[in-house]
Amino acid sequence: MSETAKISIQGKEIELPLVIGTEKEVAINISDLRSSTGAITLDIGYKNSGATTSEITYLDGEKGILRHRGYAIEDLAENSSFIEVAYLLIHGELPNQTQLDEFDTNIRRHTLVNEDMKNIFEAWPTGSHPMGQLIAMISSLSSFYPESLDRENYESQKLLNIYRLLAKMPTICAMIFKKSLGHPIIYPQNKLDYVSNFLNMTFKHVTEDYEIDPVMVDALNKLLILHADHEQNCSTSTVRLVGSSHSNLYASVAAGVAALWGPLHGGANQEVIEMLELIKKDGGNVEKWVNKSKDKNDSFRLMGFGHRVYKNFDPRAKIIKKACDEMLNKLGVNDPTLEIAKKLEEKALGDEYFIERKLFPNVDFYSGILYRAMGFPVEMFTVLFALGRLPGWIAQCHEMREHKQPIGRPRQIYTGYPYRPFVKRSDRP
Repeated sequence: MSETAKISIQGKEIELPLVIGTEKEVAINISDLRSSTGAITLDIGYKNSGATTSEITYLDGEKGILRHRGYAIEDLAENSSFIEVAYLLIHGELPNQTQLDEFDTNIRRHTLVNEDMKNIFEAWPTGSHPMGQLIAMISSLSSFYPESLDRENYESQKLLNIYRLLAKMPTICAMIFKKSLGHPIIYPQNKLDYVSNFLNMTFKHVTEDYEIDPVMVDALNKLLILHADHEQNCSTSTVRLVGSSHSNLYASVAAGVAALWGPLHGGANQEVIEMLELIKKDGGNVEKWVNKSKDKNDSFRLMGFGHRVYKNFDPRAKIIKKACDEMLNKLGVNDPTLEIAKKLEEKALGDEYFIERKLFPNVDFYSGILYRAMGFPVEMFTVLFALGRLPGWIAQCHEMREHKQPIGRPRQIYTGYPYRPFVKRSDRP
């Protein structure tokens, strides 16, 4: 393969170097295109543009492959804890037992949040959306830790900020859940592991004992791992772009949460539940709704099928389907929406319309059913997505800083009016 690509623009020819990734991905490095020719590329939505190189996550949508630091998502979900995957994403290697214990201990030391943060909760009206609260709470951490704003001490503060954010995120998410119920906040118990501690803070009542179910711990652990990173996407690229200005980690992650809040990104599993409820309310006739989804004149669409990246089966969907079956069976949960979901999947996978368009179930198709079976309302689903995605955001932000990448500055092609002379107000028609 030639190591360069040639481009001719208005009589000017330039040779651009090729960049070959570990998995033989090919990119044309256009970094010198504008300075050499005066031209830029136009790529609406950045669907064909690589903003960075990265060593964190590899994704092949055609083959249904997802790997973190070289490890298959199937192996990580089956054999690792969420904290172990977080270490892998952030530090680049799977930890040995000593490294994992140290990492875990440092996180447990920082699970409490400042008591003054409760005052922020008290100021919000009942019914405030959990994602709006999460953005504000994460961003406010920079006010409680002003040393994180000192760019001169970035390296010395880096690990401490990572520990604080990983530790306080479950506490904040649980506080948001309790706020929605009007219940007292439950403080973290650092004798518990990461996932168990979160479940305890979320579901324990002050006046009652709460028995942490290992089946729920295992299922949530898998869910968090499956959401831990997904290479460049709307929220991850937002974190990197904001971080490129050398904004502090808390502000950068809060920006990622804001991007995730959009229904086209993080709200898909909520839409799946709402769709299944609609079908159930209508009587559960799956074939009717599948036919509606194929009718181009009908506005109904099957949610949870297809993916912008995966043109094959989402590898995370297979894992989460198995976990969903196991958890609901062990807990004895009889969720009629799960049966509808299974019938929908079976019908779609055997239908030429879906096969030709490669519309296979994605991770959102079953994750919402799992979240609801655990006791989470649909408004909390995207908060849980953010909890899982946190280590990926952290890893991506710090990788961008370590590579000393410049501040992000996308270009545009202006299509407005050319120069117009100013018209005095009295002379305007």
